[in-house]
Amino acid sequence: MFAKRIIPCLDCKNGRVVKGIHFVNLRDAGDPGELAEMYNREGADELVMLDISASREGRATLMETVRRVARRLFIPLTVGGGVRTFEDAQRLLSTGADKVAVNTAAVESPNLISEIAENYGRQAIVVAIDARRRRESGMASQAALTDGTPPPRQRGAAAQWEVVTYGGTKPTGLDALDWARRVEESGAGEILLTSMDTDGTQAGFDCELTAALACALHIPVIASGGAGNAQHFVEVFRRGCADAALAASIFHYETHTIRSLKEHLRAHGVPVRI
Repeated sequence: MFAKRIIPCLDCKNGRVVKGIHFVNLRDAGDPGELAEMYNREGADELVMLDISASREGRATLMETVRRVARRLFIPLTVGGGVRTFEDAQRLLSTGADKVAVNTAAVESPNLISEIAENYGRQAIVVAIDARRRRESGMASQAALTDGTPPPRQRGAAAQWEVVTYGGTKPTGLDALDWARRVEESGAGEILLTSMDTDGTQAGFDCELTAALACALHIPVIASGGAGNAQHFVEVFRRGCADAALAASIFHYETHTIRSLKEHLRAHGVPVRI
């Protein structure tokens, strides 16, 4: 079995790392360069940096912040936020990013996925999917079935999760699972899957959502949104079938270190690199 990856996330606004609940009520969490260097030392497998307001405000990702972070890293760096064109992706990859994440632009211009993949390879393109549970799907349990397989969707049934864009503010009508299959076919190398229902709550990942996509796709799924303690990571790897897990607050505010989390995972039978 492949080792599971632990990925800290730097949500950036105006050149600073911030954290909130559902991308609102933000508070300062530190300097992105300093945090990146710390996570590099602690043994993070990768790092994700997102300019969380870029799509809503129509701004390009802050290139100088990307340069500053990339200079301090010896692990893969994924950068997203405001990547709307192939030229945006080109600039980020030339500045120091190893991968680019596209979200809103992928929905509005799906050809962008294949264009980046054809020029830089699938490994360079991560499609970020922000999903919210539809109200008509009810209060289904977040746990997948005991074998990790999500319950089958009935023909004609309403989609359980809807893709949202612009930092979670704009519903698209797209079913998250159907969209994930489309982006895989278009050349995406990974999916960064954020549950907008659990993001920032520290109440646990949405394991049902994560398992639904992870079991249907052939590319890695990175779970995001809701990490509050080490056991949540055990659950998303076991029941959510995730290939990697991303978190912010528990690392920024030192609830857990990368090392202590990986030791907990290993003790519970989850393969990780220490």
